[in-house]
Amino acid sequence: MQSQDENPTSGRKAAVCGKPIAHSLSPVIHQAGFAASGLSGWTYEAIECAESELPDLVAGLGPEWAGLSLTMPLKEVALRVATQATPAAVAAGVANTLVRQPDGTWHADNTDIPGMVHVLREAGLGISVGRHAAKASTEEPPKITILGGGGTARAAIAAAADLGAESVTVVTRRPDARLELAKVAATLNLGFEGVNWADAVPAFDADAVVATVPKGASDELADKIKWRPGSVLFDALYDPWPTALAASAMKSGVSVVSGLDLLIAQALSQFEQFTGVRSAPQEAMRTALDEAVRKRTQFID
Repeated sequence: MQSQDENPTSGRKAAVCGKPIAHSLSPVIHQAGFAASGLSGWTYEAIECAESELPDLVAGLGPEWAGLSLTMPLKEVALRVATQATPAAVAAGVANTLVRQPDGTWHADNTDIPGMVHVLREAGLGISVGRHAAKASTEEPPKITILGGGGTARAAIAAAADLGAESVTVVTRRPDARLELAKVAATLNLGFEGVNWADAVPAFDADAVVATVPKGASDELADKIKWRPGSVLFDALYDPWPTALAASAMKSGVSVVSGLDLLIAQALSQFEQFTGVRSAPQEAMRTALDEAVRKRTQFID
């Protein structure tokens, strides 16, 4: 999807929205992308916005607005303010991207899904060509466990389907969250096993574990896990880093990726959809992100 006018260097706007939002590193990433792509007239800001406020915010944006990146708690309501949406976003029930169309309507996407696929493949998860090709190959479909019951977990289920999984194991504290995620899996024709948090440890016997829980929530599990050799952990957190879970995996020689890896991966597609630039300047965007994280860490220390 493209949202730029005939002169892509003219004054256009984009933003990341959520609540809270002051901590977001998305402005750093996108501004670096604009600079590297010669889009001198483009700006990207952070806007504090609650769920109830998003419809009015979107309705009030003028034609200079190209798109919005959405974080918590806006990923579900995003689909309700969009006129169209990608099948993946609809299936997952969440969107993290709104792109303004030439007619002024908004198109919703979920770039977290291909972002997760990318970081898990880069970390070494073996299936790389989708479920149907996986079945035709000599490799077994990957066994994937997801911790958590929110919007990122929904995206992780969709990513599991794209990675060739035939089923997912989902561990949550709340039974009702598992019921909702089971519906997502059913929409994607995935098998589903729901696990109580108290029974989480055996579920780590997987090719990939995707942790989407808040800071500190998985710490109690870190010393109890026996990691499968050759498996991958994607922990959606990045502050503090490493998490107790990530440190446990690293100690066992497991490949680990963080929320920073997803942050840049999902931003690349957003950048391309907002600007119409065919290939986002990944190196410049990643360098800017790493520098911002380094400065933030030094400030905290």
